[in-house]
Amino acid sequence: MALEHAILVSLLEKPGSGYELARRFERSIGYFWTATHQQIYRVLKRMEADGWVVVRDVAQKTRPDKKEYAVAPAGREALSRWLHDPIEPESVRHDLAVKIRGAAFDDPAALVREVERHQGLHRDRLAHYLAGERRDFGPEPGACGPPDAGRELQHAVLRGGIAYERMMIDWLDDVLATLHRLAPGP
Repeated sequence: MALEHAILVSLLEKPGSGYELARRFERSIGYFWTATHQQIYRVLKRMEADGWVVVRDVAQKTRPDKKEYAVAPAGREALSRWLHDPIEPESVRHDLAVKIRGAAFDDPAALVREVERHQGLHRDRLAHYLAGERRDFGPEPGACGPPDAGRELQHAVLRGGIAYERMMIDWLDDVLATLHRLAPGP
């Protein structure tokens, strides 16, 4: 996926400035696709030149004017083409998994702290996702009003993130049990 497609999706959900896009990437999209502020601004400039986005100046009372980006018809067409193109399943490149396999050739106990650190990061992200789900989607499906395709699909992606974090925590529990079992005794 190109950054352009992630930006188009975000702008279709809600037009905004480059700064607002960068904040969205930090808060939600960034868990699935990361980009720096500089990358976002550089790509927005190229997308504007290609006619994929339109820009309007928005006056602000207490701040300098800002540029607000929205998707142009050419951008919708580009996104539609991309949505209809098949993609290859993502390969899993996981440094921690390689370290775990490599622990067979060293002291497995030496990896315990690193696995625990990763487990803590996944627990934190799971807590963040669950809090966002409660905040944005309520305690029951459909509790926040009539069905809306955008919200329903956002929630589906969030549920995937929740499932992934739970799977990683379970896997890391298993890895820790294995490392403890293999660690040489006192």
